[in-house]
Amino acid sequence: MELWYSEFQTKDLSLSARVKETLYVGKSDFQEIAVLDTFEFGRMLALDGVFQTSIFDEFIYHEMIAHVPMFVHPNPRNVLIIGGGDGGTAREVVRHPGVERVEMVEIDGAVVDVCKKFLPEISTVLINGHDKFHLKIGDGIDHMAQAEDNYDVIIVDCSDPIGPGEGLFTSKFYADCYRALKADGLFVQQTESPFYHQSLLKRLRKDIENIFPITRTYLAQIPLYPGGTHCFTVGSKKYDPLAVDTATLPDLKTRYWNKELQKSAFALPTFVQELFK
Repeated sequence: MELWYSEFQTKDLSLSARVKETLYVGKSDFQEIAVLDTFEFGRMLALDGVFQTSIFDEFIYHEMIAHVPMFVHPNPRNVLIIGGGDGGTAREVVRHPGVERVEMVEIDGAVVDVCKKFLPEISTVLINGHDKFHLKIGDGIDHMAQAEDNYDVIIVDCSDPIGPGEGLFTSKFYADCYRALKADGLFVQQTESPFYHQSLLKRLRKDIENIFPITRTYLAQIPLYPGGTHCFTVGSKKYDPLAVDTATLPDLKTRYWNKELQKSAFALPTFVQELFK
């Protein structure tokens, strides 16, 4: 008997993966956690039935949510990651030599433990530690509400706007991000699919524009996520992502991000541009 695991991406659409083996299923204080070994994506993490990351394509998401904002800021030294329990974003951020401190605030310690056991390729920093890296198990929303003038870059590596991630998609949270950033700081958040979450994307973009003087959205092609195309949105106090001199960027060994994509990822299809008009 074949076993399939399905994510209902809308009420009318699902993505299903044929499963070799169920490695873990459990329920934390916040959500259901599943790790599956699939034929198409390899080992993958799902939270409350929603695909989060996989060995097959995780490098795309983690490189693009980390390196794009890190290279917009000319000298990011103090970086905060909200969420990111699989450790992939932290893995990429600590690669930047100018970074002095990386804080990660993850609400669900069970996700961290499960990823360290079943997704070690992604969770290298969680497993091995790093002198720049500091992990806090706690509520990122509360953390942001108490921070002020502290961070150069904030990366909101959150799950979908349901359950524990819902409060990360609000105007109040973006205002807290603004206050927590230094005078030339910036933040980035994953902002879902430009195909299937258009009303959400329009609202988030407007909320961020109302707070940050510079707001830009960029794209990456990620097979695991709805529609295969995913959005990220930057709110910046000073630095415009379109003004980055890509010729000055280092040659970082990556599998997806590169100097050309640093700027071209912000070239949006017409239908996405029209969402923001």
